[in-house]
Amino acid sequence: MVRLRNTLVAFATLVVMAGCALPRGAALQSEVLKESSNDVPTFQVVAVTRANMPSIASWPRTGWDNEFGWPGTSNGANSNVIQTGDRVDITIWDSQENSLLTNASEKSTSLTEVEVGPNGAVFVPYVDEVYIRGLTPAAARARVQDKLVQIAPSAQVQLSLKQGRGNSVELVGGVSRPGAYPMPSRNYKVLGLIADGGGIVPTLRNPQVRLIRGGTTYETSASTLLESGARNALLRPGDTVIVEQDDHSFTALGASGTEDLIYFPKDDLTALEAVSLMGGLTDQRADPKGVLVLREYRVKHLRSDGSAPRMQQVVFTFDLTSADGLFAARKFLINPNDTILATESPITKTQTVFNLVGSVFGLTRQATTLAN
Repeated sequence: MVRLRNTLVAFATLVVMAGCALPRGAALQSEVLKESSNDVPTFQVVAVTRANMPSIASWPRTGWDNEFGWPGTSNGANSNVIQTGDRVDITIWDSQENSLLTNASEKSTSLTEVEVGPNGAVFVPYVDEVYIRGLTPAAARARVQDKLVQIAPSAQVQLSLKQGRGNSVELVGGVSRPGAYPMPSRNYKVLGLIADGGGIVPTLRNPQVRLIRGGTTYETSASTLLESGARNALLRPGDTVIVEQDDHSFTALGASGTEDLIYFPKDDLTALEAVSLMGGLTDQRADPKGVLVLREYRVKHLRSDGSAPRMQQVVFTFDLTSADGLFAARKFLINPNDTILATESPITKTQTVFNLVGSVFGLTRQATTLAN
């Protein structure tokens, strides 16, 4: 009887321990969503289905910094335009006798590396300043020659342009040859600049292209840029183009193959693809009816008419045991900074209790056998 009483006490202790303090790697779905049944919950729960996916797809996307979109393509002039800081070489030909511009032995004179000043003009002897900023080299040549007509009616002018910093664009990082590139024409575009820089380094993860223009930054992925010529933006003097790998990520937690920060391999990543990147759901632990996506929205995104979330913190739930849930997960896009939680299956807890109970009965039988 003493042995039996001790065995029962041990059994009861193990059952209590099994029910209250089982070691688990993730929370149950009911535990995470428990607060949502309160009178005043602090987060919104949305069960994602094929029926409500079109509405959810229209909600604002979070985690992306591309506030200003990306400029479309357009066409510019196929010639250069002179800017402040550029330098021009001017050669003047004059065959008349007693020319003020040339001497008897030489019928031409050269003005080299003449810088375009802050006022947009260059100095030409006997003519004073000639304003050429904003003109093409051909138009600037014609203007200088017109100014010389008063002192040298037969003079002819040759003009060549050497572009300065103000007439170039910067290409930074992510290419074979970064640096400052003079604009060969006003029809210089982003893809042409990247090509001149040797192309994007192939080791970059989902490379992103940023265009900094004045105080505005535009961003797009290289794959999106290459998809359509409509995004091949026209460059302007002073633009900076930066190519770098994508650092957007989501957090994977719970009963999955990986618990880690996972970087986006592409721009549009679905919930089903994200679960795959997590290493799938753990067969013996995960609850396929309890895959959760936790997301935070800005206050300005909130609406009460269903066209956007009602609360800043939203938990999206997925049932991956049904075709409806699987198809919905194929359409639902994961945003940067989302957290994907694979919750623990409630069956796992029950099985652990049964295993412990079975162990108790096994020990009891062994003790009884030894006692006899």
